[in-house]
Amino acid sequence: MLTLYCRRGGRVVAEPRMHGEPLPDGLVWADMLEPTPDDIREIKHIAGIDVPTQEEMREIESSSRLYREGMALFMTASIINQIDTGAPETRAITFVLADGLLTTVRYATPTPFITFQTRIASQPELCASAEIALVELLDAVVDRAADTLEGVDAQVGSLSKSIFSPPLNDSGAQDYGEELKTIGLNAIRCSKVDESLVGLSRLLTFFDANMRLLGQKQVRVRIKDLQRDIISLMGYVERMSEKLQLLLDATLGMINIQQNNIIKIFSVIAVIFLPPTLVASIYGMNFHLMPELDWDLGYPVALLLMLISAIGPYLYFRSRHWL
Repeated sequence: MLTLYCRRGGRVVAEPRMHGEPLPDGLVWADMLEPTPDDIREIKHIAGIDVPTQEEMREIESSSRLYREGMALFMTASIINQIDTGAPETRAITFVLADGLLTTVRYATPTPFITFQTRIASQPELCASAEIALVELLDAVVDRAADTLEGVDAQVGSLSKSIFSPPLNDSGAQDYGEELKTIGLNAIRCSKVDESLVGLSRLLTFFDANMRLLGQKQVRVRIKDLQRDIISLMGYVERMSEKLQLLLDATLGMINIQQNNIIKIFSVIAVIFLPPTLVASIYGMNFHLMPELDWDLGYPVALLLMLISAIGPYLYFRSRHWL
């Protein structure tokens, strides 16, 4: 689907592109979502560009993602998508600047696009030009990354309380299954945010170099702001990753402690019942010449001996604080 965003009467209007219609006035942004062959031919007619295919957009080499053809700039970055779900991901999105028109090619709808479309309805100055529209769209992407990291930070705080001050169940043990899942999911989120920020950093460096050649000072000021934000967020991602690794190590340590306590209990029980077992084994041999076999008090004395031999190790373990 091809949607055109045009400046009219001091506001931005979105119009689905009908093939064969004349080109509207004030065109600033052409958004292509899962473009059809007709959409690709239409954008070539409008902007004179050949949009990359989905396979080409997935290339990871910088030369394949950031390049210039004539006066057209082709920039592809990995944008975080479905980051609040159980399957966070990044999707490649291509931004093209050509003849005063911003063209975006995408096969997903990340939240920053929805946010930006809402903003330009009330702030048409965000689409004053194609270059400004691109910067403001990237700003929405960076804001989304920051919001994601803030959410991860909040969950890290909750995880810390759950792990280091866990509500014990009736057995005195804590099930850390949910904590492990939450740690893993947030680690993936941090990884996806970091991947997106690295790509955006390269894109902005390429974009800034070309804006310097064109003397776009206003745009370059906004680019510098975004670059500083990205640098700070990359440091934030590193700190979050370190915290998550600490929580993972702590959780695994707690699980090991619980397992060790269980093994310790079984070991103590085995040692406590070892002396009574020895006594029972001795008097269960049934040799013919055993004096106690004909003793009237032999059975109760054997039981008493087994009881004393079990109580003795138990009291010793309690005195050593092993129980």
